[in-house]
Amino acid sequence: MYFAIVAIDRPGVAELRAATRPAHREYLKAPPHGVTYRLGGPLMAPDGTSAIGSLLVVEAADLATAERFSANDPYSKADIFAEVAIRPWDWGTGNPDKR
Repeated sequence: MYFAIVAIDRPGVAELRAATRPAHREYLKAPPHGVTYRLGGPLMAPDGTSAIGSLLVVEAADLATAERFSANDPYSKADIFAEVAIRPWDWGTGNPDKR
C-alpha cells in the first residue's frame, strides 16, 4: 500500500533543514525494513526557491509502518516539521511499476 507523507516546516528552520539534509537523504536510500521509498522532494514556497516542507511517497504494509518511518526520518527527529499528515495514497497514473 502506498502512503503520501506531507510535512510542513516550522518557521525559521531553513539552516537546520540544510544541515540535516545529508542524513535525511541517507535515510531515504536505506529505509527501515518494511518500507520502500518511492518518490519525494521538497515543497516549495511561491517564489520557487525556498523549501517549506516535504512530500514523500512510500510503500508500506500499513499506516503504522509508514508512521514509524516518518517519525524516524532525521528531519522529524530534528523537529523541523510543524505538522505531518500521512494518508493512504493510490498511485493512479505514472507508476513505473505498472507500464
